[in-house]
Amino acid sequence: MSELTPKSIVDELSKHIVGQGDAKRSVAVALRNRYRRSKLSEELQEEVLPKNILMIGPTGVGKTEIARRLARLVKAPFLKVEATKFTEVGYVGRDVESMIRDLVETAIRMVQSEALAEVHEEADRAARRRLLDIIAPVGGRKRQPKNPFEALFSESEEEEDDEEEDQITEQRRRRRKIAEKLDAGELDEREVEIEVEEQTQSMVEVFGGSGMEELGVNLQSIFGNMFPGKKKKRRVPIREARAILLNEEAHKLIDTDQIQRQAVERVENHGIIFLDELDKVVGRDSRHGPDVSREGVQRDILPIVEGTTVMTKYGPVKTDHTLFISAGAFHISKPSNLIPELQGRFPIRVEMDSLSREDLRRILVEPRNSLTRQYAELLRADGVRIDFTDDGLDAIARISEEINDATENIGARRLHTVMEKLLQDVSFDAPDDVSGPVVVDAKYVQDKLASIVEDRDLSHYIL
Repeated sequence: MSELTPKSIVDELSKHIVGQGDAKRSVAVALRNRYRRSKLSEELQEEVLPKNILMIGPTGVGKTEIARRLARLVKAPFLKVEATKFTEVGYVGRDVESMIRDLVETAIRMVQSEALAEVHEEADRAARRRLLDIIAPVGGRKRQPKNPFEALFSESEEEEDDEEEDQITEQRRRRRKIAEKLDAGELDEREVEIEVEEQTQSMVEVFGGSGMEELGVNLQSIFGNMFPGKKKKRRVPIREARAILLNEEAHKLIDTDQIQRQAVERVENHGIIFLDELDKVVGRDSRHGPDVSREGVQRDILPIVEGTTVMTKYGPVKTDHTLFISAGAFHISKPSNLIPELQGRFPIRVEMDSLSREDLRRILVEPRNSLTRQYAELLRADGVRIDFTDDGLDAIARISEEINDATENIGARRLHTVMEKLLQDVSFDAPDDVSGPVVVDAKYVQDKLASIVEDRDLSHYIL
């Protein structure tokens, strides 16, 4: 985080998102403020609250992508949730506190994945030993308890010890040879029988006090060994067996309680929730009918954004320092239609720009994993080379803009539908009936899409 200055954050976001400079600057400052807060005294840290952001703009201009890339940049727990999935308590819908529980689950998986990566090498060595113990065990005959008459009926102890030592030496030599073949991957397809724990867990539903939210409670974690894990034998290829044993050994090496504590701490101090479609729960001017329920959703969301404590199966989670980024088109309603208390919790307002033809063209080529690169690499897997010319890119951007203007403006998402239709034939024919490089120029684009663009009803249905 110390190296992620606001300018460097904007530069990183610009590798994936075209335009929207104001939004990038706002989220960059909000993210940097988290690092600045960590340098304050503990007393002052509690007082410095995150400056939540409200993004206003049409669909497909990069609102979700900015929030998602921001979280990925700092490995922060991230959750996208639509405000419309919640309804006022008493109506059909999910309890708003479920967004925090879902975020904690995301953090658990994230921290667990990091912990498993740290113990990977040690777990792999343990899995290799277990696998060798199965396919090339080392061990002599079990010695029977001594009795005074043994010498009368058997060879001398010295002869037995020599024979057992020779047997173990031969087994070790064989084990080394098998280990070499195992490491070289020569035994990957051979089948072996292993004993694994069944992944079934006893779960019950606990209904919380608000919204009848379902909490999965693991009985095994409560009663411990009262519910021992069942084991079963499976016959699988050695490659798969090693992966299974590696997973088991890795989970033995990590501390589950510590992972849960770290996940909760990460949610409380670094979590990001992207609250989409906020405009859909904004009433217009009436105070009756369905708008009452919409305002109720806002009032239920308010304490989560303000800062509250949510009970989860991993313990209490405070939301005081969770960053909320909300978004909406606000075509019909206005941000000022939000209840005043909620408006105050989103002090940073960002107007997102609609995408121009030039923006659409830049989106085709500038991001690190642009659409044109994705299609080129996909077809390269079948040995087909595809080249996009400048006039071809211009034509794609122009047609996408025209369709957005004529039908529903879905922003950059229009490029996905146009590109899919444009390359549908070559994607189907490759590799059997495609020879030589495919040049996507203006003529190619016109031939493939002209009839669809001219037919307004057809383009409405297909694109």
